[in-house]
Amino acid sequence: MPDTAANVIPQFSWDLPYSSRRMPVLASNVVATSHPLAVQAGLAMIQRGGSAADAIIATAIALTFLEPVSNGLGADAFALLWDGRQLHGLNASGRAPAGWTPQYFAGKSAMPQRGWNSVSVPGAVSAWVAIHSRFGKLPFGDLFEPAIRYARDGVMIAPVLAHKWVSQVPVLKDQPGFAQYFMPRGRAPLAGERFAAPDMAATLSKIAESKGAAFYQGELAEKMAAHSAANGGVMKTADLAAHAADWVEPIAGGYRGYTMHEIPPNGQGIAALIALGIAEELDLPSFKVDSADSQHLQIEAMKLAFTDAYRYVADPRSMEVTPAQLLDRDYLKARAKLIDRKRAQDFKHGKPPTGGTVYLTAADADGMMVSYIQSNYMGFGSGVVVPGTGISMQNRGAGFTLEPGHPNAVGPGKRPFHTIIPAFLSKDGKPVMSFGVMGGDMQPQGHLQIAVRLLAYGQNPQAACDAPRWKVNTGLGLEVESEMNSAVVADLVGRGHRVETRYDPYMDFGAGQFILRMPDGYLAASDSRRDGQAAGF
Repeated sequence: MPDTAANVIPQFSWDLPYSSRRMPVLASNVVATSHPLAVQAGLAMIQRGGSAADAIIATAIALTFLEPVSNGLGADAFALLWDGRQLHGLNASGRAPAGWTPQYFAGKSAMPQRGWNSVSVPGAVSAWVAIHSRFGKLPFGDLFEPAIRYARDGVMIAPVLAHKWVSQVPVLKDQPGFAQYFMPRGRAPLAGERFAAPDMAATLSKIAESKGAAFYQGELAEKMAAHSAANGGVMKTADLAAHAADWVEPIAGGYRGYTMHEIPPNGQGIAALIALGIAEELDLPSFKVDSADSQHLQIEAMKLAFTDAYRYVADPRSMEVTPAQLLDRDYLKARAKLIDRKRAQDFKHGKPPTGGTVYLTAADADGMMVSYIQSNYMGFGSGVVVPGTGISMQNRGAGFTLEPGHPNAVGPGKRPFHTIIPAFLSKDGKPVMSFGVMGGDMQPQGHLQIAVRLLAYGQNPQAACDAPRWKVNTGLGLEVESEMNSAVVADLVGRGHRVETRYDPYMDFGAGQFILRMPDGYLAASDSRRDGQAAGF
């Protein structure tokens, strides 16, 4: 690998001051995600002579079977890919069916969260095809081999996965197809039990053989449309055939001489950039890394960012303002001035100047780095599983609003507000780190907290990942991990934050994966909040 990283990587400490079961991994080729067998699928592709793009696709395909509580064949996806020269963005989120007019949902107070009327067109398969067509080296079918083997032969269920699986059964067991597929013994699988899905193995083979065409225009599309019609949905084969993933220009914001890159709206990545831009004005390094002063300022910056993101972010064709307006430097400086350093506030959106998710990352010895995220949204998503296929559908339609006139109001062919966001860090046009923190609205909050720890406080990626996290809720609500220092929590309460201490090893505080480019290879880190790992060779 060319020595391009020596002058751009952050200066960090190798200390690991927080409780963790993980160590950083140092290697020339690396893959990191939330299931170890998926990591092996990705590494196997690089060992065959494939690229990091091949690795990321094989890992993503495997995860649709290995971690169904977060994603599936009916998922959506986004990616940021450094090809050795420049950064590319991919938006493979789906759009609303043509039948989703505001009148279709008349009489409802909110978008459905489960069932076929929460399912927008799934985009993950199109992401695999798009990335492979531009950056893959191996035959497309080769990338499916590990996933097909896992689904056909079965795997033993990991403990964190089992915990999340059983917790969702009461909510989803009556959705069409769910119990038949996800409750093979009449219940959720237990940790250590084997789970297999021969129907899904057959579906994966059809997708591989047709290079995705069977999913959007062939036999599988017809089965999805028929199941929708039989269960109160309006998704048709024409909706699936009309889908396309889009290569997009990433948006970016600066912090302490580095540049954070995110996918532009309809995703919420811009919230991380807004928060980081506000943090740039707050001189966080003047406070200790885990102090209440530092945490309070980051929390308030994040709340300000969310108020704007929830008001303005939507399908770009419907937005009232541009990303550039939301990231305007003077606007962010003005927003930063609203923060009271001693008191929590319930902010409102500003007026800019006019004018269940899996995250995976891979890097290879040739310098390609891929930041990729794939999700069914609320755990298993809609709860819908198409019989005989193993296709579990996302519920991204729940991301729309029914508020008339809102830019994110539901409408035919629109993309909904999306929570899943891959991230990428660079300096002076050179790659620094591919990373992401999965988990609903925790994602931009995780991006902010990781970037601040790495760039303002010099922590290494594994330590930054292990550190206790906070998560803002509505109003003055704040959740913190149980490992957070009790004196810091008390201080935050004294500033007016309504703090709830929580422990959830899967969702509440996200789970991250990180690949930092170094002069002689990569440093990879993986979050102990899930079952996964970072590995390399």
